[in-house]
Amino acid sequence: MTPAPTTTPLSAETYAALPQDVGRPAYDRGAVTAGIVHFGVGGFHRAHEAMYLDRLMNDGKALDWGICGVGVLPHDRRIVETLTAQDGLYTLVVKHPDGHREPRVIGSIVELLFAPDDPAAVVDRLADPRTRIVSLTITEGGYLVNQVTGEFDDTDPAIRADLQEGAVPSTVFGYVVAGLAARRAAGQTPFTVMSCDNLPGNGDVARRMMTAFARLKDPGLADWMDEHVAFPNAMVDRITPVTAPEDIERLADEFGVVDGWPVVCEPFTQWVLEDHFTDGRPPFEAAGVQLVDDVVPYELMKLRLLNASHQALCYLGHLSGYRYAHEVCQDPLFVDFLLGYMEHEGSPTLPEVPGVDLDAYRRQLIERFANPEVRDTLARLCAESSDRIPKWLVPVIRRNLETGGQIDRSALVVASWARYAEGVDEQGEPIEVIDRVRERVMAAAARQREGDDLAFLRDRDLFGDLVDDERFTTTYAAALASLHERGARATLETYAVRGTDQ
Repeated sequence: MTPAPTTTPLSAETYAALPQDVGRPAYDRGAVTAGIVHFGVGGFHRAHEAMYLDRLMNDGKALDWGICGVGVLPHDRRIVETLTAQDGLYTLVVKHPDGHREPRVIGSIVELLFAPDDPAAVVDRLADPRTRIVSLTITEGGYLVNQVTGEFDDTDPAIRADLQEGAVPSTVFGYVVAGLAARRAAGQTPFTVMSCDNLPGNGDVARRMMTAFARLKDPGLADWMDEHVAFPNAMVDRITPVTAPEDIERLADEFGVVDGWPVVCEPFTQWVLEDHFTDGRPPFEAAGVQLVDDVVPYELMKLRLLNASHQALCYLGHLSGYRYAHEVCQDPLFVDFLLGYMEHEGSPTLPEVPGVDLDAYRRQLIERFANPEVRDTLARLCAESSDRIPKWLVPVIRRNLETGGQIDRSALVVASWARYAEGVDEQGEPIEVIDRVRERVMAAAARQREGDDLAFLRDRDLFGDLVDDERFTTTYAAALASLHERGARATLETYAVRGTDQ
């Protein structure tokens, strides 16, 4: 029996002595300076942007593009404190489908700030001319976009507080705009604002929302931002499930690394980035990033195939008794449904995607979803649906309604969300619905059980005028009735047989 490795708490003093099968920075971290401020130092950022920068640094590049990670929300305190105790280091564990795990210590985060403890330190870092990029993973809902009008929602209490004269910032909007105001006042070049969130036109959205906030605060600053600040669009992709306690334990048991918050992810990673920056950028292309003039085709491909397919599998999978994405995607019935959605409903709404074989991409997605080592929970995929379905699936439905395309699978996905939002599964067990408008969607789901089968669709903030489209409402109502009467699996079997709209 192979003896267990000696365990080592991760820190700047210990990482060089870790076992040889654990990758680690080959560069002098003392020579790395922060050129990027990142808001939202969660798992995805650490599996993606921070990893790409670490890759560059290992090649002797981008040592002046280290990351200062900033936490703004109360729940960010734990990650900031954990990473601070580890000198910004953490372990990225790539989970291969055959069970092989590939750990690597990432060293590109060189500073961490918890904004509520010292707001001035965050503004100072943003104002520092060495900060040339501010990147964001603040979730789809963090941009405060009204789902129907597309305008900035300034009714959030924290936003209202940040808009007050002389207010100390408390939101990402408040901090970013305060940093830009300081740069403008000092006559300095502004930083680039780089969104890394799963949003159609994420850079364009960041521009509109940040500028809208600035216009309410200082119209002159908003005009300056419009003229001088770059907001590149990007498509980002890497499945990064929530780190589980067993991931932490296994890292220590198998590799000897004691890490308070490692990150686990799939082998696949992709970043397509618009080459539009205000004050320089790292040589991202040397790390495998695709620098392009137009991100839109790649972005729509990912949002409407990968992200929408996650929603297509999560509610139906949960209602059928599954709890992990890989379980769903090892079931031929679900695979047929997902491939049917992607081929017949998602793909027809896409423009040409340069250099991509869509058939191969669709099948690769199923293989990625089916990776048993990733153990991506359906609960994670089902969370915050009100920020996901309107952005990822509703545009597919609208386009297919306009063109006479197929909509039956999309309608079933929306119906499955409505059924899931009832809060009770097919075995009578409670479902924990996690959503920023939880009470609203659950109340609508309850009304459908009382006889109003279109109650869920009547939320125009989420679905716009879909409730007025007879073709869609007829298809949706039939799907919901089948879910209630026959259950998710039997409903899927019906769809597998007919394959197209009836």
